[in-house]
Amino acid sequence: MLPVALLCVWVGGYAFLLLVAVACLLLVSEWTTMCGRGITTVSGFAMMTVIAAAAVCGGLGLPAIGLLLVLAGTVAAAMGAGFNLALGFPYLGLAAVAVSWLRADPDAGLANTLFILTLIWASDVGAYMIGRLVGGKKMVPSISPGKTWSGAAGGLLCAVLAGLAAAACLSSGYSPSHVVALTIVLGIISQAGDLLESALKRHFGVKDSGSIIPGHGGLLDRLDALLAVAPVAALLALTAGRGVVLWR
Repeated sequence: MLPVALLCVWVGGYAFLLLVAVACLLLVSEWTTMCGRGITTVSGFAMMTVIAAAAVCGGLGLPAIGLLLVLAGTVAAAMGAGFNLALGFPYLGLAAVAVSWLRADPDAGLANTLFILTLIWASDVGAYMIGRLVGGKKMVPSISPGKTWSGAAGGLLCAVLAGLAAAACLSSGYSPSHVVALTIVLGIISQAGDLLESALKRHFGVKDSGSIIPGHGGLLDRLDALLAVAPVAALLALTAGRGVVLWR
C-alpha cells in the first residue's frame, strides 16, 4: 500500500484526490461499523458522501465549502443519528479537507505533505522500537497499555531527526531551530492522535478499528496520527501563506 500512496502523493492532483477519497470511504466504513451502523445504511452512506465531497473541495481550493459540509454533516448527525456518528464528521472530515488542501499548493504542497508524513512515520517507528527496547513506566495504561514514556521520548526524538533530514532534502536554506520546534509540536500532536484513537476504540469496545491490514488492524489504526496532525499543519500553512514550507 505504501508505494501506491507515495506515488499518489508525489503526482498530486487528481491522483492524490482519488487516494484521499478512497481513504475516506474506508475510514467512514470503519467508523460507521464501530457505531453499529455500517456504510450501507442511509446515515453511513451520507457520511461517506459528505466527507469525500469535503476532501475534494479542499483539493480544489475550496476548503471553506469543505468545512461547511463537515459542519452541516455534524449537526445533521447529532440531530438524527446520534453522538457517535456526529463525532466522526469532525474527526475524519477536518483531516480530509486539511490534507487535500495542503497537498494542492502548487509550490509547497508536495514538500509540506512529505514533511508531515515523514515525521509521523518516524514518530511511530521510534516510539515502537524504543518502547520495546527500553520499556519502563506506562503513559496511560487505562487507555493504551502498551505505550510507555520511553517510547514517547524515543518517538519524539526520531520525529525531530526525521524532520531535520526532510527539511534538508526538501528545501535549501532553513533554520534548524524552527524545524526542531515545529517537529516537537507536531510530534506531540502525532502521539496525542494515537492516544485519542486508542481512547475511541475503548469507547466503542473494540480492539482494532478494522481488519483491512493483516496484523495491523484497520486504516484508522494506521492513520490516527495523520488525522490529528493534518488539521494543525494546514492551519500553520494557512498562517504562513501559500507557497511557503511549514518550517520557514
